Amino acid sequence: QVQLVESGGGLVQAGGSLRVSCVASGSILSINTMGWYRQAPGKQRDLVAGITSGGYTYFADSVKGRFTISRDNAKNTMYLQMNSLKPGDTAVYYCNTGLNLTGMRLGYTTSPWGQGTQVTVSS
Repeated sequence: QVQLVESGGGLVQAGGSLRVSCVASGSILSINTMGWYRQAPGKQRDLVAGITSGGYTYFADSVKGRFTISRDNAKNTMYLQMNSLKPGDTAVYYCNTGLNLTGMRLGYTTSPWGQGTQVTVSS
């Protein structure tokens, strides 16, 4: 199994940008699908973006057009670039792995959860 460490969160004003990173403890070459979840206080943890080994991407409607996702297999790292941030984006952001995007949207993940990284967007 792979351990995942998120970083890059912080406090940003509405309309600003952040890039969060997810570093895996080992090679991600064999991992078909990786994605970013977020969880706000009192709310469910949901998949906001995902990417397959072939580069196919998914974005939740709430972030479509504002967020981009990428992975760098050589660095065992996945990124989420967040632009035009809104207060509603405030959450703890987690990364995880899965077999496919459909499963990940349903919450089927294959790695232990890390600590996440806090993103706070002020109005």
